Amino acid sequence: MEKNIAIGVDIGGSHISCAAIDLATFEIIRETITESAVNNKAHANDIIGVWADALSDVIKKIGIDRIKGIGFGMPGPFDYVKGISYIKGVAKYEHLFGCYVKDAISVSLSVPKSFPIRFMNDVSAFAVGEALVGKAANAKRSMSVTLGTGFGSAFIDNRIPVCDGSEVPKLGCVYHIPYRENIADDYFSTRWFLGNYKKLTGKEMNGVKEIAELALTDKTAMDLFIDFGNDLGTFLAPYLIRFRAEIVVVGGNISHAYSLFGDFFERRLRKEGCSSDVALSELKEDAALIGSAYLLDDSFWKSVQHALPLM
Repeated sequence: MEKNIAIGVDIGGSHISCAAIDLATFEIIRETITESAVNNKAHANDIIGVWADALSDVIKKIGIDRIKGIGFGMPGPFDYVKGISYIKGVAKYEHLFGCYVKDAISVSLSVPKSFPIRFMNDVSAFAVGEALVGKAANAKRSMSVTLGTGFGSAFIDNRIPVCDGSEVPKLGCVYHIPYRENIADDYFSTRWFLGNYKKLTGKEMNGVKEIAELALTDKTAMDLFIDFGNDLGTFLAPYLIRFRAEIVVVGGNISHAYSLFGDFFERRLRKEGCSSDVALSELKEDAALIGSAYLLDDSFWKSVQHALPLM
């Protein structure tokens, strides 16, 4: 039996999403979509257990004999070649530090060591999914950004993440690049909105959605989105120009408020001399599922392996 189905996995800060993907069409087999909440402060065995249970649900619906393997979109720091977590110093998954996730998943699922379980950075998986069947599907060179708890980014050339070379920053992403008094991640993320709104009003908010709901009647809130859009355009333009990106795809939770900052972002890109098209992701989390499942495509796997140690 030819195996043309892979399981794509997206590991979020407090959840796992996974589903079976048809590698011939890149269609998600919808009845297999499984999501589970994860206590990211739990011990490693408990976290692996929740992940394995979710994967088992997908496998039961498809049958292990039809599955080519499993591809994970994982946040870093992570050894994407060996499947080892090095997450440390953040408020999530710290108990996974040093855990051989690949081996632990294999044991939990009772699959042989030869059963392919592969890993890629989560934002890279999102960007690959967009390049395959999303907003960047008609572009050879694209950049995808995710705006949320952190500032994720990835550069794609012909469906392959670009992580080194003169056309991209170190690591093939931009979150760590100095910007103003700190780094980009401190400005283009949820904590920038929450911190600045509290600083200006004295009020604590739970998330960007709450601030967005006030924007039409609260000038302070609206001004934050205007500043965010302008700053994002100013910051990204040089990297889009250097990479010669045909399009930048915007995703992540903050993108749900794109109507409040998108025009300012796009106008600022043009003022900075950047001609890249801009698109709002429609696939959203599905892009990461498709991109991670694509790790089981033999041609892609061969092409992407050189980039994995650099993610």
